[in-house]
Amino acid sequence: MKNIFHNRHFTGLLRGAALLVLIQGLGTLGYHYIGRPTATWIDSFYMTFITIATIGYGETVDLTHHPMGRLFTVAIAVVGIGTMSYLFSTLVALLVDYDLNSAFRRRRMDKEIAGLSGHYIVCGIGRVGTNVAHELTLTRRPLVVIEPDRAALDRWLEHHPQALYLHDDAADDEALQRAGVARAAGVFAVTGDDSHNLMIALSVKLIQPTVRVVVRLHDIRNEKKARRAGADEIVSPDFTGGMHIASAMLRPQVVNFMEQMMHSEEAMRVEEVSVPAGLPTMALAELLPRSREHVLLALHQGGRWVFHPEESQVVGAGVTLVLMTSPAGRAAVEQRLRSWAA
Repeated sequence: MKNIFHNRHFTGLLRGAALLVLIQGLGTLGYHYIGRPTATWIDSFYMTFITIATIGYGETVDLTHHPMGRLFTVAIAVVGIGTMSYLFSTLVALLVDYDLNSAFRRRRMDKEIAGLSGHYIVCGIGRVGTNVAHELTLTRRPLVVIEPDRAALDRWLEHHPQALYLHDDAADDEALQRAGVARAAGVFAVTGDDSHNLMIALSVKLIQPTVRVVVRLHDIRNEKKARRAGADEIVSPDFTGGMHIASAMLRPQVVNFMEQMMHSEEAMRVEEVSVPAGLPTMALAELLPRSREHVLLALHQGGRWVFHPEESQVVGAGVTLVLMTSPAGRAAVEQRLRSWAA
């Protein structure tokens, strides 16, 4: 609803309402002066109101011996009725314009969502979902939000007005299909209800079994059920929160380093990049030379981890590189790998 307050018709509506209040006030003062000493403030206010509203019950303020008072009534009627007509037409224009804008934005968003591929779907934009969506936005990953609660959705859109979203239930197959689940890279089932998250995971896997699903659980005892429903990864905020609290006490500098990294202006992250199919086997020094834009921490190859690999390490398609880099650095690495594979 925020955009409606910046609409030109809404501004006109406010101006018209202010003018109407001014006319009502001036009319009340005028009739009170013309009808003195018998006209009360209530009589004067009422006389002004029935004149503007064209009710015409009669002269509650006697103007029989006041010809100038009747001319004053004519002036109040002309200006007041004109203002009322302007207010009504502006209100209609505002409602029509807002509906058209909403319909246009909905069609535009549906078209944008239909063109997405390799994006992420965030199901639930509460406290956890907001943090997930913020991280995706910060690291420049396309996403679509699905949220049935209009108030929660409006809070997200207030800070991200251009975000793509569906005001719907993510457990609904049609909503997932409209969000492009068949083309998505992953789905976050992060509502506040464990059973609802399980339903979302199951619905996603029934539509597209290859899509990666991360499920939020309050009760870690539901892990087996989530696995059966198709969850690829399970995260319990209560459990991870407890681990973070323990780490803050036991290894404070490590925690401080991670927090500083995540809050830096460069949005540094530990990222993973997969070497695409079609890329010839070559030495790491040739594939990914040292750069200030990234730091190679490890690689996952053939089911094993190689930490701080040597430049002579031979890599090929299917290897996963783990780097510390910014969103721009990650994009540059991905582009370089694609160019080698082309």
